Amino acid sequence: MTHSKNAMAKKEKSKLPRVLFVVGQTSSSKTSVSMQIARMFSGEIINADARQVYKGFTIGTGKPPGRRGKFRGHNAYFVRVPYAHLIEEMYRRTYKNKKDLPQYSEVPHYLMDFLPPEKLISVAEWRERAVKAIKGITRRGHLPIVVGGTGLYIKALIDNFSIPKVPPNPGLRSSFEKQPLDKLVNHLLTIDPSADTSVDLKNQRRVIRAIEICTFTGKPIKATRVKKPPIIDAYQIAIKFSREEIRRRIDISIDRMMEEGWPEEVRKLHKNGISWLAPAMTSIGYRDMARYIKGEIMIEEAIRLTKIATYQYAKRQETWFKRDPRIHWVNGEKQAVELVTRWMEETK
Repeated sequence: MTHSKNAMAKKEKSKLPRVLFVVGQTSSSKTSVSMQIARMFSGEIINADARQVYKGFTIGTGKPPGRRGKFRGHNAYFVRVPYAHLIEEMYRRTYKNKKDLPQYSEVPHYLMDFLPPEKLISVAEWRERAVKAIKGITRRGHLPIVVGGTGLYIKALIDNFSIPKVPPNPGLRSSFEKQPLDKLVNHLLTIDPSADTSVDLKNQRRVIRAIEICTFTGKPIKATRVKKPPIIDAYQIAIKFSREEIRRRIDISIDRMMEEGWPEEVRKLHKNGISWLAPAMTSIGYRDMARYIKGEIMIEEAIRLTKIATYQYAKRQETWFKRDPRIHWVNGEKQAVELVTRWMEETK
């Protein structure tokens, strides 16, 4: 009987669109490995990074440089495949005929670089947009690849959460944004004692949003996330690094961002009318760069604070993703590609 139920569940699962998830901490090679896989298997990428959704916020969010355009009639953000000719040669044996190789040298990305910096996107809205993108990619016969480190986005999609659409409350937000984070956290935990396991209490914007939802619905955050039957066949991979290595990679990444002109990017954004209080400016590092530009701190202090905040964020990401036993952890990009190749062959 049990065998029959398992077989039936497997059959039902096979009817769902297969979706690859490349998840994990910041600076863990998600972009690099996802681009390789997209090139190999005609993949189209869906961004699951809450910071990379914003227009113009590129350097400090680690967004790969690209361009806006149309792909099969759909708005997308195109990222050029680095060393496309070398990747093509490396994986030529995967395909029986040369004509079977993916032909595009730019990979279309969705939900990336599309949101005005003054706007907010809820988890429910992101999930709806992601589902729509998956359906389109699947219809085109391509592989949907969800890439990012915003754990709640990923969980909401894989577990098919039904999340209430609570509209932003400008008056409430205006009041709460003036309060220190520790006071906001105390208020949230008073109305929802279980919020410490479901909300990033280090993120002021997330805490305020949680207060909004609890106030509007009268329910704790966990109770508003109703899990429904899956609508996709999800396969998750993540590259495993030690904490020391992640810190080293973060240092290198932030130093490179500075070389690429991160402070100049922030200065230009503000000059073009983006308020220092805009939601996008709450992204890690942008607030510190703003303080430097305003003359409140030296550039060395801005870099130091940014690195510390990024270390802390990476640690929270590690805790989040390690709780999910469905993630396949690998030791490097090569192993990740090999694992995905086997999965693709098994699910043909």
